[in-house]
This record gives sequence, C-alpha cells and structure tokens, in this order.
Amino acid sequence: MELALDQARAAAAAGEAPIGAILFDPASGAVIARAHNQPIGLSDPTGHAEILALRSAAEQLGNYRLTGLTLVVTLEPCAMCAGAISHARIGRLVFGAEDKKGGAVINGVRFFDQPTCHWRPEVTGGLLATQSATLLKGFFKARRKGPADQGETS
Repeated sequence: MELALDQARAAAAAGEAPIGAILFDPASGAVIARAHNQPIGLSDPTGHAEILALRSAAEQLGNYRLTGLTLVVTLEPCAMCAGAISHARIGRLVFGAEDKKGGAVINGVRFFDQPTCHWRPEVTGGLLATQSATLLKGFFKARRKGPADQGETS
C-alpha cells in the first residue's frame, strides 16, 4: 500500500485526484505495474489508476487475463474499475479508503456481489485507510480554497 500511496502523491503533484494503484504478483512479490489517476492529463475519462495499471500489466504480460495478480489501490474502486478488475480476472483486490459516494465494491452497486458478475476477486478493504483518506481530503480541501484563502491577491 505504501507504493500505491506514493503513486497517489504523484497524482496530487500533477493536479490529479490522489489515487494510486500497484499491481503485483504475490508468488514472486514482483511489482508488475504502477499507476496513478490521470484523467485530466490524458484527457481520458477512463484514466483511473486501476485502469492504467491493468492496461500496463496486460501489455507487459501479453495477456488481458491477469489471473492470480493482486491489485492494491488507495481508494475503493468505482463501478467502471470494478468491471475492469472482473474482466481482467484479478485474484485479489486490496484497497485503502472506502468511497461511500463513488465506490462500487462495498458501497454503491457492490459490483462483485451481483449475479451477473462473472469473476470475483478476493477483497480486502481498509489497508492504510486513514492515510489514503487524509491524502484525498487534504487535496480536495486545498482545491476548495479560493485565492483569497491562500493569501493571494488578484
């Protein structure tokens, strides 16, 4: 999760929502892919950390099926990302903070609990949740402040 948090910090530094993801092989411990949110920078609404990590791993491994790999992400995945995780056949999903508004794993549509879901990873939530949530809250709090609140003048 620390590596995913590093990716989240990189996203924040680039002006993106601070969400990071790491995809690794639990058998060897090798990190296969790292990514952070980039929908703004890529002008791509699918530029979520999870999607970018899955794409990178699939390209490196030459296979869209990533069975047996573990995806670690700092925030509970949304419905789009949960769908991609299922299609990629990820073995285990680990996430940090819950997303009560946009999450789709233990909140919202609970994607993996649906009878139409063809593949369900093992799910563990709450790993370093406080650190993940603090990073997100700090990022958005700073974005809500206006120039006067930041000591700037027009």
